[in-house]
Amino acid sequence: MHYKRILLKLSGESLMGERQYGIDPDRLAEYAQEIKTVIDKGVEIAIVIGGGNIFRGVAGASKGMDRVQGDHMGMLATVINGLALQGSLEDAGIQTRLQSAIQINEVAEPFIRRRAIRHLEKGRVVIFGGGTGNPYFTTDSAAVLRAIEIHADVILKGTRVDGIYTADPEKDKEATKFDFITFDDVIRKGLKVMDTTAFTLSQENELPIIVFDMNNKGNLLKVVTGENIGTKVNL
Repeated sequence: MHYKRILLKLSGESLMGERQYGIDPDRLAEYAQEIKTVIDKGVEIAIVIGGGNIFRGVAGASKGMDRVQGDHMGMLATVINGLALQGSLEDAGIQTRLQSAIQINEVAEPFIRRRAIRHLEKGRVVIFGGGTGNPYFTTDSAAVLRAIEIHADVILKGTRVDGIYTADPEKDKEATKFDFITFDDVIRKGLKVMDTTAFTLSQENELPIIVFDMNNKGNLLKVVTGENIGTKVNL
């Protein structure tokens, strides 16, 4: 395997499938099968999911809601998504642990770094919910932070496009895709890969990011085995 331990970042919107909001059980089942193919190869997987399919703190704040309150609601949304993904993974026969950065002990373990690493070593998928546990930080930041803490080899950002382009490929038909790009070039070109805090943290810790299309069956396994899928951001 090209990567032994990965951090998979999924957006909350990715769980909607073709719906306008909420969670699509069929999409969850598809993701569970994709993850199972990688687990069966002996790869250790941790996952961070966003909460945008349920609630987005920034959107709430833009409409007059207190930002801290809104972000706390967003953290709870990520725990809901984590529980949903946990159920689908366990239905597929995968041992899973949900850890939360906010205390919610009836439904999730507290985030304890050493315990998370031990779960990974035992072949369990670890889902990190609750973001970083702090307002004003996105789940992108949580993904990079957790990846560094557990010594992940790479961050895999599963999206609905097959990599990083010169412009939004859904809006600009002339946009061209990068196979490889440096952190400095992403910043210089003003490309949106992750929010600035997350991206800078990844760059400072020399942690590569691969952006790929999670909805294309088999792509996750191809990325993990080192195939040239998506776009790799490196030093």
